[in-house]
Amino acid sequence: MKKSDKRIIALCNQKGGVGKTTCAVNIGAGLAALGRRVMLVDVDPQAHLTYALGVPAHDLKQSLYDVLKGGLPLEEAALGRDGMLLVPSSLDLAGLEMELASVPGRELLLRETLDGVEGYDFVILDCPPSLGLLTLNALCAAREVFIPLQTEFMALKGMGKLLGTIETVKKRLNPDLAVTGIIGTRYDARKRLNRGIVETITDRFGGLLFATLIRENVSLAEAPGYGQTIFEYAPRSYGAQDFRALAREIAAGVRS
Repeated sequence: MKKSDKRIIALCNQKGGVGKTTCAVNIGAGLAALGRRVMLVDVDPQAHLTYALGVPAHDLKQSLYDVLKGGLPLEEAALGRDGMLLVPSSLDLAGLEMELASVPGRELLLRETLDGVEGYDFVILDCPPSLGLLTLNALCAAREVFIPLQTEFMALKGMGKLLGTIETVKKRLNPDLAVTGIIGTRYDARKRLNRGIVETITDRFGGLLFATLIRENVSLAEAPGYGQTIFEYAPRSYGAQDFRALAREIAAGVRS
C-alpha cells in the first residue's frame, strides 16, 4: 500500500458538542470488522478514546505525547485492539502547547510522523473539542474531516465557526483538507424536531450528510464504561446496527 492510499480522517465538532469519541471508536471498529486496516489516534488530552477502549491513559509508559514531544515512532506507541491499532493519549498532552512553543513547524509534527506510516486503510484522529496546537496538528495531518452533529437545533449554532476554522487551516496550512462527511447523531425519527434538523442539514450542506443516522441508543453511552465498542457490548442494538451501516458507507469511498 502506498502512503497516499490511506485515508486520514479527523473527527471534529464544535466546543461542547457530543458524540465525537463515540463515532471515532465505533467507526474504527466497524471498519476493522469489514477487514480494513485501521489506526485510531487519540489526540485529546482528556483521553476519552483511550479510556473508551479500556486502556488506562493515566498509567501508560508511552503515548502520543512521546511521539510529538520525543520523536517516538507512532507505531511504537500503538497498542493492538480488536483488529485496530490505538495510539493512546495521556494527560501529559495538556502541557504540550507550552513545551513546544519555540519549536519551528510544531503544527506539522503529527503530519510528519504519519507520513512514515504505511499499511493502513484508515487513520482516524479524535480531536480535542477546542482549537489549539493539538487540533491544529490533526487538521494539518488529515485529508478529510467528519463532523458528528446532534440532530438538534442548538448543535447547528456552532457549525459556522468550526467550518471557518477548517477553511482557514485549508487555506494556510493544508490545501488537501476537506469536510467530507457530517454524521447525524442522537436521532429519533418520532420527533418532528429531529426530522426537521436533518432536512435543514441536507439543505445547508447537501450531500455531506451520511445517509446513515445514528439513532438515540442508551447502549452507546454505556459501552465506554466497560471499555468496549458497541459491537462487543450490545451487538444487536440500534447503535451497533447504525455504526455497522455507517462503516459500510464510509468504506465505499470518499464523499463529494
